[in-house]
Amino acid sequence: MKKNLIFMAFALLTVGMNAQTLELYLQEAEQNNPLIQALELRYNIAKEKVDEVNTLPNTTLGAGYFVSEPETRTGPQRAKFSVSQMLPWFGTITARENYASSMAETEYVEIAIAKRKLALSVTQSYYRLYALQATQDKLDENIALLKTYERLALTSVEVGKASAVDVLKLQIRQNELQQQREVLQQQYLAEQAVFNNLLNRDESISIEVVDEMGIPEEDPILEKEALTLNPELLKYDQLYESVVQSELLNQKENAPSLGFGLDYVTVSERPDMSFSDNGKDIVMPMVTLSIPIFNNKFKSVTKQNQMRQQEIELQKQERLNVLENTFAKALSQRNEARIAYSIQAKNMDQAKDAEEILIKNYETGTIDFNDVLDIQELQLKFQLNQIQSVQMYYVQSALINYVINK
Repeated sequence: MKKNLIFMAFALLTVGMNAQTLELYLQEAEQNNPLIQALELRYNIAKEKVDEVNTLPNTTLGAGYFVSEPETRTGPQRAKFSVSQMLPWFGTITARENYASSMAETEYVEIAIAKRKLALSVTQSYYRLYALQATQDKLDENIALLKTYERLALTSVEVGKASAVDVLKLQIRQNELQQQREVLQQQYLAEQAVFNNLLNRDESISIEVVDEMGIPEEDPILEKEALTLNPELLKYDQLYESVVQSELLNQKENAPSLGFGLDYVTVSERPDMSFSDNGKDIVMPMVTLSIPIFNNKFKSVTKQNQMRQQEIELQKQERLNVLENTFAKALSQRNEARIAYSIQAKNMDQAKDAEEILIKNYETGTIDFNDVLDIQELQLKFQLNQIQSVQMYYVQSALINYVINK
């Protein structure tokens, strides 16, 4: 498999300076993540196994001394020395290397999957931080607005156009918003710790989050066919290839093995005779052929490999179904976020119109602070809903990008 297919860019939908900031966080997370570092070490170990299998069986050396010297025509044998080397069938070592390489490539895909999952987690955590921070900012704005209304109410009380109850209601509403803000601050600190842990750094480090985000007018063009390039599916292709290489190796190991050797026997001279070969040492080259006659083992491995291939194909299909379901659900929720954002924008405009009417009524001397609280509550509701819609849009966009491998 071509490695450039594994590490295709993980596209992120961001706005303005957010793209640069988030990209830096992603780079830091990838560099510091201990899981990715461990997987890279596992991949390097797997590559080393390619060299490990490129070996021959041990060379056998032997030596013996005849306690009772056997007599031969040329003299008594004194000692025997031997060396032998077994050789696998032609192509067996190459098959082992190919199998080891295919297993290493499987580990390589695991690195790609881990990087993509990490990028997804960092991105989604970033958008949760944005939503929490933006919500706090909106609460601050509304608390300030309520303080303005409180001053108007106090002025109205002085001239007899409002009661002290209206002032207390405005103050109670401010207290409620302040409580929400403090709760959100705690949630922000918790999410900040999650984000920093993803980057494998101190939990207290502050996060730079974009001030404001919106939903783009048009969604990027999606190519669902790119889903087939997702590393989670490529992993099964690589596993299948490793089984293919395993079977090729099995067939090679089912072939005979050749052995070559040499025996050297020392012979002493016969003192009672004189001839040309008297005391001549014996040299005996040898050839060995090892035949796997009882080869049920190899037949069993072949059947196992066939079933393993079927298993991998079914696992890949099941994973493809999961990814397709994830893609469809994420796309639907992203569209829902766009619809909700648009409706909340219209509601915001109408709420502002209502607020302007109330202010004009105050100028004419009539104002109902109950209406003021109702409009303020509606405005805040629409603002927070918009923030949630933006968060949902980008969280689901990141998930879509993870699935289709953009």
